[in-house]
Amino acid sequence: QVQLVESGGGLVQAGGSLRLSCAASGSIFSINAMGWYRQAPGKQRELVADIHSGGYTNYADAVRGRFTISRDNAKNTVYLQMNSLKPEDTAVYYCRYQSTLSYWGQGTQVTVSS
Repeated sequence: QVQLVESGGGLVQAGGSLRLSCAASGSIFSINAMGWYRQAPGKQRELVADIHSGGYTNYADAVRGRFTISRDNAKNTVYLQMNSLKPEDTAVYYCRYQSTLSYWGQGTQVTVSS
């Protein structure tokens, strides 16, 4: 079992920044991928960005150049730095850990006001 604890969501004005954190604990495999997904009301959950234990990153087109994903392997923690936020970034953001199995965090709300 893997437990994920997210933090850092909140309310911000358009153009502002937020930083999300997700700490994983439990049965962590050294080779894994951690990432962030989001789900807006009435929409499907979508990938925002992910990062593999070897450092490879992947971003959705909508956030590339504005968001940066990083990780601290020693702390089993992944971060999402979100800059130049837009109202359309408003969603519940979920952390995901994937190795032999996949686990999800409880989600954290990000609201961007115009």
